[in-house]
Amino acid sequence: MSNFYQFEATDFKGDNISMSSYEGKVVLVVNTASACGFTPQYEGLQKLYGQYQEQGLEVLAFPCNQFGKQEKGSDDEIKSFCDLNFNISFPLFSKIEVNGDNAHPIYQHLKQEAPGILGTKKIKWNFTKFLIGKNGQVIKRYAPTTKPQDIEADIKAELAK
Repeated sequence: MSNFYQFEATDFKGDNISMSSYEGKVVLVVNTASACGFTPQYEGLQKLYGQYQEQGLEVLAFPCNQFGKQEKGSDDEIKSFCDLNFNISFPLFSKIEVNGDNAHPIYQHLKQEAPGILGTKKIKWNFTKFLIGKNGQVIKRYAPTTKPQDIEADIKAELAK
């Protein structure tokens, strides 16, 4: 059985990060965009991270430009936008694709493990979220419209395990 820890991704600085570095933590993976109606969710994600990081929560942001071309900037521009507007302190990764032939392996895995409504594998839009348990298994997929604070109870339950 595959799990999240088998994968790696490049952060916004160009460093290769193994997901095994998050082993034993509860991880919330989010595909993000700077010019989306859901962009204000960065604030809620930062609030969750600030509140639960010391208890073992990690929020991982993966910018993506596949939905309405809402993430056009370079990795440095995206980081600057996030810092300036939301002062995020959680990990920001390099821009990736989440759907199609060039979908990042992490997203191929997440979509396989937690399909959307009616079993669809495709990511519907920016700010789709995946909650991963301490064992590296995908717990749940959340729609873009699900606000970060609406995931808090699930995060607390996973942290308590």
